[in-house]
Amino acid sequence: MLIPMLSVPSTFVILGFLITRVPRSEHIPHLSIALVAAAVTWMTVAIIGAFPFVLGMHMSWTDSVFEAMSGWTGTGFTVMPSLDTTPHVIIFWRSFIQWIGGIGVIAFGVALLSRSGLIPTRLFRAEGRPDALMPSVASTGRRIWGMYLFLTVLFIILVSLAGAPLWDTVNLVMVSIATGGFAPHDAGMFYYNNAMMEGLLLAPMLAGIFPFKVYFVLFQGNVREMVKNRAVRAIFILAFISSTIVSLYLHFFNNFPLTTAVRQGFFNTISGFATCGLQNGNPHLWVAPPIIMITVMMIIGGAAGSTAGGIKVNRLIIGYNGLIWGFKQYFVRSNVIVPFKHEGRNIPKKITELELSKDMLIIALWMRTLSLTTILVLTVTTVTSDGFGAHEILFELASAMSNVGLGLGILTPTSPMVLKWIYTFLMWIGRLEIIPVLILFMGLFKGFESEVAK
Repeated sequence: MLIPMLSVPSTFVILGFLITRVPRSEHIPHLSIALVAAAVTWMTVAIIGAFPFVLGMHMSWTDSVFEAMSGWTGTGFTVMPSLDTTPHVIIFWRSFIQWIGGIGVIAFGVALLSRSGLIPTRLFRAEGRPDALMPSVASTGRRIWGMYLFLTVLFIILVSLAGAPLWDTVNLVMVSIATGGFAPHDAGMFYYNNAMMEGLLLAPMLAGIFPFKVYFVLFQGNVREMVKNRAVRAIFILAFISSTIVSLYLHFFNNFPLTTAVRQGFFNTISGFATCGLQNGNPHLWVAPPIIMITVMMIIGGAAGSTAGGIKVNRLIIGYNGLIWGFKQYFVRSNVIVPFKHEGRNIPKKITELELSKDMLIIALWMRTLSLTTILVLTVTTVTSDGFGAHEILFELASAMSNVGLGLGILTPTSPMVLKWIYTFLMWIGRLEIIPVLILFMGLFKGFESEVAK
């Protein structure tokens, strides 16, 4: 496996050397260039990350790019024919690219950024990282990575208490905190049948769903400030309520014993909400309502600035505040200014309207993309003839676009090539929150700066 594994860093080194030969311009590129750079970067790392699967496992390019894209984007879907017979170096490579991709390849590059001419904050924005209405407390990529590494080691120690082999524990924690979902065995979490491990893995899952800036506050000893964060409180409330609802459905309508219903309900719901992808149950055997509930939670996803995917809790909070703010304006005189408050601060109307329009644009594009791809899958494939309902197809496509990885068995290593490329596209566009990919396609036809900017 030496040559297949060396192919990745050697290719990156060669590309990096060639890029440094490009003359540097003093011109500051438009935001559209940063968006295109993010989209191209993620596609490039997926292609290069596919080399070990092609050279070492002799997989097709379709399957290899799919596996790499699923890894880098922290999704968790797999088309590996057999994990139990796969070399350990490939298993670790899958976990490693999820661990790196969870926090973002752009965040990794910011620590080394010197010659691109792109403003780091624009790169973070293109990758769906910033919280536009709140200042960032993470001044450099190195501080974020230091925190990420510390939390990973901490949770490896914690999860090792469940008694699983250290090899499995390291891999599971890496993909959990990255809200990925690649398991080191074909049976996934069923391989262990360890309720204590499942409970302990909820900790890194939830850690990955929180914005990283709260950890800077927490490590400074300001626990109150973390608890006051609206995104953190919303995540805890949504996770508990949705998990309880799913558990009750499994108990009363699927006739699961209460302990089994709670075990599967909480683990799978939180895994879906955290966009992790590890699962200890088969939702295909469930009644429809809990599947729909988890679908909604996957679409919502984690907080902005976390390793999670989805639309993001912060957008829902801002959207809700915007809805209340909009209604209030109907009940006051036209000359009365209604302030928009966020995190205890009054936000100017011009900024409020701009940020609300951006958030609603992403939500609208997100839902429309999911709807169109659902119709496309129903049209070009025969999954419905295999016993899968439309709500189950929507579940898996939402899982791909939210970079989750929870599956019902619709996508398998033997699935048609067109279905694999649809999933690959959804993982790519979902990780970048759609806009950068749309700008890339628009730029191919209209130009990347002057025309698109207009």
